[in-house]
Amino acid sequence: MYRQTASDLAAVREDITSPQLAAYLNQLLGRAHNLIYMGQRPKISGIVKFYSQTYPQIFRETLPETLLAFAIFMVTAVAAWVVTIHDPAFAPRLLGPEMMETIERHKMWTQSIVTVKPAAASGIMTNNMLVAFATFAYGITAGIGTIWMMVLNGVLLGVVGAATWKAGMASDLWSFVAPHGVIELPAIFIAGGAGFEIARGMLFPGLLPRRESLARAGGRAARLLLGTIPMLFVAGIIEAFLSPSDIPRALKYLFAAVMFTLLMTYLNFSRRPQPDQA
Repeated sequence: MYRQTASDLAAVREDITSPQLAAYLNQLLGRAHNLIYMGQRPKISGIVKFYSQTYPQIFRETLPETLLAFAIFMVTAVAAWVVTIHDPAFAPRLLGPEMMETIERHKMWTQSIVTVKPAAASGIMTNNMLVAFATFAYGITAGIGTIWMMVLNGVLLGVVGAATWKAGMASDLWSFVAPHGVIELPAIFIAGGAGFEIARGMLFPGLLPRRESLARAGGRAARLLLGTIPMLFVAGIIEAFLSPSDIPRALKYLFAAVMFTLLMTYLNFSRRPQPDQA
């Protein structure tokens, strides 16, 4: 209603016979502006509603963009795996001699996390959030930067997976990745989906003006990214404390299965937000 009234005011100002109506609408907009844009304290109930209802709904609305990010990641991961298996020089070029030496000695480079768990958790969360925010922000490049981030992460996982498999360490790798990866990787895919949502609003505005289409898509994308922050926070704690631990691998895989089931249930089956009552 505020936007419609502003549009009406612009039209009335063109009519020199309606100065009183223009003055009235101008005063009305001034008072409405203060009410609409005045600072308000965030309410706990609003935060709970966002994460319990609004966020899963936004996730479902933008699911095609998230699936696109997932598909790009998986295709490049598989391609990198195949190249690494058939080209012995490929993995050393990407991973470097130090990491390759660690793999050849059949040692996991993740063991250093165990001795500095709190600091590691902080560093992991910071790094993951930087990746997620960069993947989201690169959507403004018409999605090219977001594609690059998905390709880069897919290639790294594919190369590491193939290199550890050739060294007989596949079980060590995946038992480490599984507990936190079932939360961390979906969060990165969602961030990729947020980047593609920005690109969609920019490239395919439909009947809307391009600026308005981009603004709306940017709002959805920002809220989509916001929901990944708790996911990355939890994944960072798991990666620092549980993933590198010596608990049985079967328990790690069971934990991963439970966490993934809970995440998918939350994202896909949470109830829809109810309209506010007058």
